[in-house]
Amino acid sequence: MALEGVLTGLSAGAVIPFGGDRFTTVPPELAEAFRPGDQLHVVQTTGALLHVPAAVREAVTAQVDAAAEAFAQLRTIGDEPVRAFYTAFADALAVDAVWARIAEANAADVQRAGEQGRSTTRLRVSERMRADMVAGLRGWAHHLDERAAAGETPPLTRVEHEDWSVEIVAAPLGVIGFVFEGRPNVFADAAGVLATGNSAVLRIGGDALGTAQAIREHALEPALRSSGLPGGALSLIPVRERSAGWALFSDSRLALAVVRGSGAAVTELGSVARQSGIPVSAHGTGGAWLVADRAADTERFAGAVRHSLDRKVCNTLNVAVVVRERAAELVPVLLSAADEAAAARGGTARLHVVDSAASFLPEGEFAREIDVRRAEGVRREPRATPIAVEQLGTEWEWEDTPELSIAVVEDLDEAIRLFNAHSPQFVAALISADGDAHARFRAGVNAPFVGDGFTRWVDGQYALNQPELGLSNWQYGRLLGRGGVLTGADLTTRRTFAHHERSDQHR
Repeated sequence: MALEGVLTGLSAGAVIPFGGDRFTTVPPELAEAFRPGDQLHVVQTTGALLHVPAAVREAVTAQVDAAAEAFAQLRTIGDEPVRAFYTAFADALAVDAVWARIAEANAADVQRAGEQGRSTTRLRVSERMRADMVAGLRGWAHHLDERAAAGETPPLTRVEHEDWSVEIVAAPLGVIGFVFEGRPNVFADAAGVLATGNSAVLRIGGDALGTAQAIREHALEPALRSSGLPGGALSLIPVRERSAGWALFSDSRLALAVVRGSGAAVTELGSVARQSGIPVSAHGTGGAWLVADRAADTERFAGAVRHSLDRKVCNTLNVAVVVRERAAELVPVLLSAADEAAAARGGTARLHVVDSAASFLPEGEFAREIDVRRAEGVRREPRATPIAVEQLGTEWEWEDTPELSIAVVEDLDEAIRLFNAHSPQFVAALISADGDAHARFRAGVNAPFVGDGFTRWVDGQYALNQPELGLSNWQYGRLLGRGGVLTGADLTTRRTFAHHERSDQHR
């Protein structure tokens, strides 16, 4: 007979089954730390045991409570208060005194992360980041203005029958749970969920929590109050513990769990949500591929390399592939362009070289050492390191020294096969003057983002004038019903309304 109850403790060595036919055991430190009221989540793909302390669980639950209440109000509140919120939020960020407080909090976050040997590349705020946040929020206000000018939103589909009709209309999803890495600008990106009537609970990486709290205190919350929106419409989980993400993604009141960050963390968080019955939009492993075929223009190739390595984000160049026919000419161009990008940051590019490309590098590159600036400090490392073809899927998370892999292939078809087999199936670009090659490349690569130049164009705000919630790869399958850019405008479901002319209608 099966027994049920509330978990109040754990015993060291206790067997925990997972995945249907495997098991793990409770380590002593977990058994010692677990208290009544805590949660334990078992990741069914890996057996990882995720401990959520009661205090963290309660803090998250309070935010979801407020978001659920806010969603109920947003259903009938109309567009005008939401438009006023976007305008007020943008106006606040544009005030120098407000931004000074945010920048001060950010400086403290950067210092703390640096002292802990953690990456600060995406953590630092800048005037460019500020301008993008303001522009994105004003863009959402403009979107609502255009919607108001157009009058009542027309149905997506209308089907007329002889004496009755059916309309399909867009409707909000509900409460969105959003976990993202320590990039403060994502806080403003996430505000897009309100444009489609949703509310959201945000959990930012602990490194950026101070910055996010300053944005909330000095810009977000004043904008919510002045516009008359409920305080839970867009809220921030006020704890630094990583377990807050697990607690959020296990709350079954979420309509959607959105997660972006490193591949391993995204996979783990996505597993927690799916096991809790919550749909997931995961934005994890990145890294763009750039291919130069036999008809590649040298100057265009060099420019694409250089401008795709300006900073490390998900759409940064990660793998460069050159066809053998042009390798003797283009590999030196590739190295020179990568070094130009590195020189702008005060260094030399770090290379990972597949055996097929090794002979095209200058002599001594594998023995030569360079300074590589990592989050934990400057390290002496080889300029070039050999890697297996299977390692082409590795995303190089560099801090201040551009880092990429290089491969040489026989032809474009082999480049396409390599991309489909070893990349995260995310961003692919082809440098070629051959139109037929581009047609073959577009048809062949299994990627949501395909271009013919630099790879850093893949960004919702840059490409579509809409701040993104995330960019999806196709590593775990193609997406259903939407593109690879997820924005607030995408967070809708469908409702079907019927109108009957006759009282005696029947089937």
